[in-house]
Amino acid sequence: MADGSDRPHGGFIVRALDRAHVTPNAITLFGFVGVCVSGGLIIAEQWVPAALVFIAFGLFDPLDGHLARYQGTVSTFGAFLDSFLDRAAEAVIFGAVAVTFARDGNELGVVACFGAMAGSFLVSYARARAEGLGVSGGSGGLMGRPERLVLLGGGLFLGGVGSVLEVTVGVIAVLALLTAVERVLIVRRGAPPPSTAGGG
Repeated sequence: MADGSDRPHGGFIVRALDRAHVTPNAITLFGFVGVCVSGGLIIAEQWVPAALVFIAFGLFDPLDGHLARYQGTVSTFGAFLDSFLDRAAEAVIFGAVAVTFARDGNELGVVACFGAMAGSFLVSYARARAEGLGVSGGSGGLMGRPERLVLLGGGLFLGGVGSVLEVTVGVIAVLALLTAVERVLIVRRGAPPPSTAGGG
């Protein structure tokens, strides 16, 4: 079990979760359930509660990793589940926002949601694929997941004010897609040169 110096954030909460025999994967699943609740509130156009639930459960995101390191239970499946549900959570939120736009006949807003979702997935995939290939630099760019969460949380909080949410999602879409392209270029620069086949 790690000592306190290995847990710079959330030490008290992590210890309490450990004493309660909570597992890291349970934290991951709990956070996803919370995001689904936020998605339901978005569809109901309860913007402020949706934003507060989204932000509150977003704060749980690092806890599973901290708890896994504290308990010495870091696992490949745990990392996979966390990444998988992170993508699913973004799909839930952008999908719920798209439902509200579609219901209002806001076609541009629906397109922005699909762009934001595609950009978010591509940004995350670029990092994961680069790491899988052993190439550094796949985590660069303007619009990583923390930035997307901050922007989206603010947009949800002001979702009932004019076109704030539509503009916010549009900004996320544009910047996420640009970030995906930027990561491709970063990985291209950092990738080793192609090997030449040896002569027979």
